[in-house]
Amino acid sequence: MDKDAGDLQRQSLTPLENAAIIAALYAAEAREKKLARKVVGFQVAMALIITGVVYSWNGLPQFALAVLSGGLVSSVNGALLAWRMSRPVLHSGREAHCSADAHYQLRLMYFYVAERFLVVFVLLGLCMVVLKLLPLAVLGGFVMGQAVLLAAQLILSRFKTESCD
Repeated sequence: MDKDAGDLQRQSLTPLENAAIIAALYAAEAREKKLARKVVGFQVAMALIITGVVYSWNGLPQFALAVLSGGLVSSVNGALLAWRMSRPVLHSGREAHCSADAHYQLRLMYFYVAERFLVVFVLLGLCMVVLKLLPLAVLGGFVMGQAVLLAAQLILSRFKTESCD
């Protein structure tokens, strides 16, 4: 039995445990998780700033609340993205090894995308139908939040790579 385990170890391209690449992957995942948290923070901050600007420019609390709601829905979308990105880190090595099947990972990716789409759809619907906020302002706040999501990821990832050089 021990001889079979030794033969299996020699036939493997990488060691079964404590491979050097695993630590680098975990470090990269931790950096991405930290970046995602910062991006969500920027989304919330920009939603509040834009809401303040809209309120001071327009003076209508209903309009400012609609913009804030759209921005916060976008922030929830970013938070779901960050949470789902960090899920593989939470699993043990054995679970990650058993679920490394490409089809399983693809199914998870589609599930997570559908989950985010459904959450955004429901929250925007609640804002517009139940709370009766101005639809154009809600969608404007949401688009602003998504633009901040993209811009913050680009800026922070560029800043991260420049600081590493």
